Amino acid sequence: MKSVLLSWQFWALLSAAFAALTAIFAKVGIEHINSDFATFIRTVVILVVLGGILIGTGQWQDPASVSGRTYLFLALSGLATGASWLCYFRALKLGDAARVAPIDKLSVVLVALFGVLFLGEKLAMPNWIGIALIASGAVLVAYKA
Repeated sequence: MKSVLLSWQFWALLSAAFAALTAIFAKVGIEHINSDFATFIRTVVILVVLGGILIGTGQWQDPASVSGRTYLFLALSGLATGASWLCYFRALKLGDAARVAPIDKLSVVLVALFGVLFLGEKLAMPNWIGIALIASGAVLVAYKA
């Protein structure tokens, strides 16, 4: 059992479950407020909880020990995350969670493409078929007849 709890697959499935809850909770939470302000509240909650986890588990790291390159790419990642959250919450405000979330998950397809193009990662034919199926599935779920 210990090896399952340490596997990337376990944590990826847990991430997917929490992402699904994020869409449901957010859709209800943004019902009567501006989506950008809702994103701000969500971000504050994340900062407080994560700060508590880092301190509580002794994982806090001296900021001076982090390289400039690491700061640059984490800052870029943070900017992309913020932009993603703003767009996601705006989409949830305007659309159905059951349709917004699958389109948001097209990020899986984009990560695969960007990984190949920019990181030199290699994917086999079954991987490409899976990517095509994910893209097709997302479009079909989001389609409103």
